[in-house]
Amino acid sequence: MNSPLLPCNTIKLPEVFSLLGRKNKVDDNSPQLLDLDRRPILEGDRVLSLRYDMGECLVIRTESGLEYESVPSGQRKSWVYMIDAATELQKVRKLDN
Repeated sequence: MNSPLLPCNTIKLPEVFSLLGRKNKVDDNSPQLLDLDRRPILEGDRVLSLRYDMGECLVIRTESGLEYESVPSGQRKSWVYMIDAATELQKVRKLDN
């Protein structure tokens, strides 16, 4: 039975979510990432990982933020695991494309 106040065909589902303030947004709390040579690291860059025997990696964006994906093995690690404690830089070297 339809409500007399709100016919079911007047408001579409996307409009309901916009009224509630919901947005399809990836929560990305990752800071500006820098490699050991202090060059900025961006999504889509190729880097050489100096940890976890990952070798050459591609920087990808996932639901949890930026991650490194190993080209040879497919292994993934979050940017958080690549922080060098002494310098706060990423333990990677950016490769020239």
